[in-house]
Amino acid sequence: MLGKGNGEPQTCAANLLQTPRFSVPYERLKGIDGELVDSPAAESADEMAADAEWLLETYEPRVEINSIEAGDPDGVGDFGIVADLSVNFNDEEEET
Repeated sequence: MLGKGNGEPQTCAANLLQTPRFSVPYERLKGIDGELVDSPAAESADEMAADAEWLLETYEPRVEINSIEAGDPDGVGDFGIVADLSVNFNDEEEET
């Protein structure tokens, strides 16, 4: 998997943001809370952004969060998360 680029911090962060909570065996808290996805967009956008921030800080410390927005920007039902991330090179160098 690492040979295909799946170990890059950006890829791992994107995978985390697409994983529903309770779907990973032995790591049930990893993922986005599905109840936030199913609630009305106006109410859950801030909660989902906070949940995504917690998720990335907990499970992907190699990225630095610049901003996270959740919601439906076009108003057509495409509810999602947009995260502006940068790689934290200091943490990456310590691992090697």
